[in-house]
Parts: sequence; structure tokens; C-alpha cells
Amino acid sequence: MPDLRVIVSGGGTGGHIFPAIAIADAIKAKHPEAEILFVGANGKMEMEKVPAAGYQIKGLNIVGLSRKLSLKLFAFPFKLMASMKAAKKIVKDFNPDVAVGVGGYASGPLLKVAGKQGVATVLQEQNSYPGLTNKLLAKKAKKICVAYDNMDRFFPAEKIVLTGNPVREQVVEIEGK
Repeated sequence: MPDLRVIVSGGGTGGHIFPAIAIADAIKAKHPEAEILFVGANGKMEMEKVPAAGYQIKGLNIVGLSRKLSLKLFAFPFKLMASMKAAKKIVKDFNPDVAVGVGGYASGPLLKVAGKQGVATVLQEQNSYPGLTNKLLAKKAKKICVAYDNMDRFFPAEKIVLTGNPVREQVVEIEGK
């Protein structure tokens, strides 16, 4: 049985995916027996990049919230409900010790469900201005890892940990110490 079970969720762009992979790699370096599961949005870049990095990924049928009136806006509540149901099954079946959200549509339902099921949640915000998903999840997160100073403008100061931006080069550098 693994000593640590972690879900890493989010994606949509390389700016979310590659820090997520770097986080998973760092966890594996410290806890080689850790079991890591990624959860992303079906049809997005993470569904190719994460398996190419050697990790398992499950997809949610989630889309972003359209900011203009369109048919996509009307489909959003139904996709959100379906994603919440799928996320609940993923969390129940995988039984993680912690869920890490890196931003992007898929991290919303997954971290919301994980938190409700008593799983510790951690956010990673790699931008100087946080996205909507991380802003919505911040209140219930246990810790919020940020890349920039002064993020207490957006998040509760007592939850913030200044970690910088997780990238593959940093993980290699840490391993070399």
C-alpha cells in the first residue's frame, strides 16, 4: 500500500499542466511509493501531456464558465453537475490523503468534492493574478502555494506559502542537494 495518495487536478494550458507534473515529480522523489492520480478536463492538453509524463489521468466533462451569452453558458450547469458526480466517484474510489489544485476548470469540482469528503486540499497558484477557480476554492483550502509576493490581496494571508513556480528544473536542483 502506498505511503501517500495524492490527486493533482487542473489543467487546460501548459501553464497549469507543467507545474502540476513538476509537483507530482517532486512528490515521487520524496515518496517513491506515493500513488498519484491526475484529474483533468476531457479534450484538453492535460489528457495527452500527463500520460506522456508517466502518470494516470481521469477526465471530467467540464468546461469553463462562458462570460458571454451563448449556448455554452446554458450547458455549463449540466456539465458542472455531471463533473461533480464524477469527481465524487473518483475521490471515493481513490481515497486520497491530499488533493492539489493547480487551476483550470477540472480542479473546481474535484477540490470542492474532496474538501467535502474531508480530504485536505492545497492550491497552487502560479500566476500573479489568480484565476477564478482558485479564487473560489481558496476559502476552504488548507494551504495556498503561490509564486509571487503580495498574494494576500486575493487569498487569506494565514494560508499562503510562498513556494515560487514549480518547474522541472527546480525539482532536479532539489534532488542534487
